[in-house]
Amino acid sequence: MAMTVQPQPDRPDSTVIAAQNDAFRKLACLGVPPAQPIQGRMHVTRALMEAGDGFMAEAVKATGEFATFEPENDPEGWHDFGAVRG
Repeated sequence: MAMTVQPQPDRPDSTVIAAQNDAFRKLACLGVPPAQPIQGRMHVTRALMEAGDGFMAEAVKATGEFATFEPENDPEGWHDFGAVRG
């Protein structure tokens, strides 16, 4: 029996996705305008909203400033996850 290997769809360019995610995070969280127009949505959990405006503002700011992407928290290199501590 012969096996055929199906080609894998082209993987997205992680550097392009990372740049888009970085630009959106800085726009949504810090108000930094991107070099190119970008679309996206920012979701905030109910728990974060209920923690109060001051806490939420600090959390959003910390998210916008986050840049410590490493293989452990960013295995695909897309800059789509981060963890911040207060």
